[in-house]
This record gives sequence, C-alpha cells and structure tokens, in this order.
Amino acid sequence: MIRISNGIVVDPATDRDGEFDVLIEDGKILDVVPRGLGADGDFERVIDASGCWIIPGLIDLHVHLREPGQEWKETVETGALAALKGGFTSICCMPNTEPAIDSEEVVRYILDKAAQANYSRVLPIGAVTKARVGKEMAPLSELREAGCVAFSDDGDPVYNAGIMRRALEWAKMLDAPISCHEEDKDISCGGCMNESALSTRLGLTGMPKVAEDVMVARDIELARDTGAKVHFCHVSTARSVELIRRAKNDGIPVTAEVTPHHLVLTEDAVRAYDTYAKMSPPLREEEERELLVEGVKDGTLDAIASDHAPHEDDVKKIEFAEAAMGILGLQTSLPLMVSFIEDQVLTRKRAISSLAEAPARAFGLPYGTLRKNAPADIVIVDPQKEWQFEREDVVSKSFNSPFYGRTMKGKVRDVFVQGVLRLENEEVVLGGQCK
Repeated sequence: MIRISNGIVVDPATDRDGEFDVLIEDGKILDVVPRGLGADGDFERVIDASGCWIIPGLIDLHVHLREPGQEWKETVETGALAALKGGFTSICCMPNTEPAIDSEEVVRYILDKAAQANYSRVLPIGAVTKARVGKEMAPLSELREAGCVAFSDDGDPVYNAGIMRRALEWAKMLDAPISCHEEDKDISCGGCMNESALSTRLGLTGMPKVAEDVMVARDIELARDTGAKVHFCHVSTARSVELIRRAKNDGIPVTAEVTPHHLVLTEDAVRAYDTYAKMSPPLREEEERELLVEGVKDGTLDAIASDHAPHEDDVKKIEFAEAAMGILGLQTSLPLMVSFIEDQVLTRKRAISSLAEAPARAFGLPYGTLRKNAPADIVIVDPQKEWQFEREDVVSKSFNSPFYGRTMKGKVRDVFVQGVLRLENEEVVLGGQCK
C-alpha cells in the first residue's frame, strides 16, 4: 500500500479540492482521506507531496503517434514517453497512420508497441472509412472489439453524409463516439492560415472560419437524427462554439475539445512566417480566442486536447505555404493551463476537469478520477515551479513547437499509471508493469 500525503487533491469528478491524502493498493485508489487520517497499518511507501497538487492522470483525446508508417516523426514509444512527461496517463491516438487504423491487425500492432514501451496507456481511435478516403465504411465492430475507443477519419472530414449517417448508427450500437475534424476543404481551398486582413498582408491563402462552421452544423443535425455521440475535434471558431452550445441545450449528444494553442495564441504567431505555428485549423483572431476561452469556462468545450502532431524539420522549416500543419503539445499542455489558473483565466477545478474528468466522460473511459476503486492514475504536479521550455526538454522525435523560450508555470513531478510509479522527481522509473 502507498500513501501520497501533504498535497492538495484536485479531483473534479468527486468535487474534491483540498487537503487530502491518497491511498493506493493493487493498482487502484483504495481511498482518499482527510490529511493524516485513515488506513492504519504499514505502508510500503509514503510519498510527500508538500506544495504540490495531486490530480487524476490526464487524458488526451487527440494525439498523433505516426506509427506505423512515419516512425521518423514519432513512434508509439516516444509519444507515450512525451505523454508521461506531460502528465498524461492515457492518450488516444489518431488513425492517420500508414496503413490507417482500419483493421484489427493495426490496432493490435499499436497496443503491442504501447505494452512494450510501458509508459502511458495508449488507446487507439479507429478510422471511420477504409484507408480514411471516405468511400467505404471501415469494419467498426471489428475495430471496437480490438480495442478502439472511438472512430475518426482524423485530418479529413467524412464528406459523404450518407456514409457518416450509417457510421453514426453503427457507432451508437457500439457505444463509441465519432471524433470529427470539421473542415469543408472545398471552402478552405488549401489555405495555410486564418483568412483575415493579416493573411492578405502576408500574401498567404486564408482558411475561412465558415469552412469549419458548416461541417459542425451538418454533424450536429446528423447527431440529432441518429442519437449517436459526435465529438468535435480542435474547435477554433466562435460560431462553432455557439452551434455546439445550442446543440447541447437541445439535448443532442455532442462533446467538443479545444487545443491549448488555440486558447493561448492568435494568428499573430505566424506574422513572421513561423511555420512552427502553422496548424489546421489555423490560429484565429484575438476575439475568436477569447470566445474559445469562454466556451471552456461554461463547459461548451468539454475537453482540452493537445492535437500533438510531430513533424521533422525537413517539412517544417521550408516556405510557409508548403510547410506541414501541426505542432507538438503533450509536454506543454498542462503548464499552459497552470498559467491560466495562475492568471485566473480558468478555475483550478475547471482546468483539471477539462484535462481529466471531461475527456473520460466524452469517450466513456474509466479514468480521469481519484474515486475509490478507480485505476490509480495519479499525477503530482508542482504548480509553483517556473521553467523555460527549450528544445532540449523535448522527448519526442520531432521538435516543432512554437513555445521555445516561453516561461512555463507548473512542472509534473511524479506519475502513477495503474498504481505503478512511472515518473519520479521528473525522471522515468524503469521496470514495473503498465496496463
């Protein structure tokens, strides 16, 4: 039995935010008790969390691990290590691999790689259509049985509304959400940044906000029609937030995520043609960013997800219009949100909920809480530690982040996955068994 003492427990799922101790036994939460009380007897270990928060293991609903097929960008092992360093004990990996996650064999391959890595838990997301080309529905039942927690065609929307409707009907039967990248590419027309006065001044093709909004509207109506769960990826526009808010008020089963970078950056980040800040959907104007924050505050945007998208410099440090989309996110998401808490942009409880309890609820996962008998996924974070994020901090195989040189607030100290201490004093613990 292990006791974590002297910290502040923040567990939105059980409405705890105060001085408690956490007891761990046989890979599960034995109890959460007032500081210094409960569970008499010998402890295998007592961990002092003075000055730290004790929070549920974070869950990331949107991660690109690149394996199989693009292992020079990232692997299951290096991505799971980055997750561990960032306080994420569970990550959901997107199916834009080569081959796509559209068969049981690929799912098993990823799960085997995750078990060998023995860092954070990896939960595959299966493709909606075969090879993600939108022509024929993938074998959703087979993928679900193999271990997929959701379905998505990732960087591509399912253009064919008939296929999307049938996929939603299957997903409802399988009790799994469809996670949607919402972009009408006939409207975005290969744009490389937000369509605005700035894009005109920079001479770059812009991506109109309406390209996202029209697809969000369509899939809300399909969710209304089928009763299936629709999850909206990386929401970036104020209009999408309003559409999702209205859908929730109507009782339609939709959830949504937003990325940390869309919450803290604006299109000004690409003013100097910085390709490390190029992403899809693109960074928007300040007023859009502010309304995204409001969406997190009121729960319209349930989860904060990194959209961790590793790319090598060969496809990033080139002409802006030709550069690949996407940035790293696993190691910076929590510190960026700790800064939001420090600046009173978000409450501590809401910020932690958006990274743990709310993602678990969106995908129906049994994680993200310190509730009694839950899997002992626990993170100890020092919220007062200031540090400067630099390239040498990155444990991914790629280095495409716009946050180098930024002073971060909050550092992950210790991480338990299923009751096993996998990170101690910021260093990886070798051995043990992560399930």
